[in-house]
Amino acid sequence: MREYTFLDVHFTYASLKPQMDAAYGALMESGMYIGGAAVAEFEAAFAEYCGAKYCVGVGNGLDALVLPLRARGIGPGDEVIVPAHTFIATWLAVAQTGATVVPVDADPETMNINLAGVEAAITDRTRAIMPVHLYGAPVPCAGLRTLADAHGLILLEDAAQAHGAREGNRMAGALGHAAGFSFYPGKNLGAFGDGGAMVTDDADLADKVRMLGNYGARVKYQHDTAGGNSRLDPLQAAFLSIKLKHLEEWTQTRRAIADVYDSALADVPDMRVPKLSPDTQSSWHLYVVRHPKRDALKEALAARGVQTALHYPHTNHHSGAFSDQFGHLSFPVTEDICSTCLSLPIGPHLSVEDAGAIARIVDQTVRQL
Repeated sequence: MREYTFLDVHFTYASLKPQMDAAYGALMESGMYIGGAAVAEFEAAFAEYCGAKYCVGVGNGLDALVLPLRARGIGPGDEVIVPAHTFIATWLAVAQTGATVVPVDADPETMNINLAGVEAAITDRTRAIMPVHLYGAPVPCAGLRTLADAHGLILLEDAAQAHGAREGNRMAGALGHAAGFSFYPGKNLGAFGDGGAMVTDDADLADKVRMLGNYGARVKYQHDTAGGNSRLDPLQAAFLSIKLKHLEEWTQTRRAIADVYDSALADVPDMRVPKLSPDTQSSWHLYVVRHPKRDALKEALAARGVQTALHYPHTNHHSGAFSDQFGHLSFPVTEDICSTCLSLPIGPHLSVEDAGAIARIVDQTVRQL
């Protein structure tokens, strides 16, 4: 029986091994193990890729959200609007500043933040709106940016899963005032360890984020504020620079697989396939379907060689980290998504033919539940 792996993080190394090994050797010989040319070159290339002026490499995707919030002085007494349905890092970024999380339920079609609920959530304490391009599907930000500008708010994209996604002709990362990316190994553009970056057109914001990630110093031993240590490792930057050259090719593979799933699964009983907002292109970090017998389906697919995953089976407002504050609230769409979602295999380790075979297995399995 053929087995279809959900994720293969080794694939990118195996396919680019000579370049990766050469980059490792050059970096080790350079003796520059913090900062240096490898980081600067990747920052410049990734900023250009996103269509932004500045990129600041940081230690991880969480810091890529925390640091721009801190750089804008957001903290206790302030509010930040976030989606109820997202990986918990979005909420944790706000909590780490001391600001208050203001969740907005998901849109039942796109599973992203419900745009109609964002404006209603704005108060005189709101300082930022943080839409999440969940699963790689962009939140339309043109209207949100107009709304943010009208209220004097920062629009900070959580683009951790959206490398290469687009709204119209603009890349995720250039849709708001700033964006945070993750380079966790499982991401579409993943390092071989932790890493992240913030991109922006705002020179002052880029400067402050870099300072905050460097112990609060622009000049060595001159600490302007109580910063921390969050810097992109140069070895990871060197690897990311190589991978970035192949990201569009890998994204096209993901889109082709998603097209196969869209077509083949559209009429599967009781199954909901993901929907995109108009004028957007997903990077398809994940392909998430919904089915009322999700757990039984997951088990049955595993028995037939199709490995799946759950993103995300538990709501943030019921998690231990936030249940005391939000556990009494109900976000019905988010709760429904969390109880029915199932992520199918997608990525450049698979072919379009693999996708067709997986779709047939999914169809047959659902009809036998």
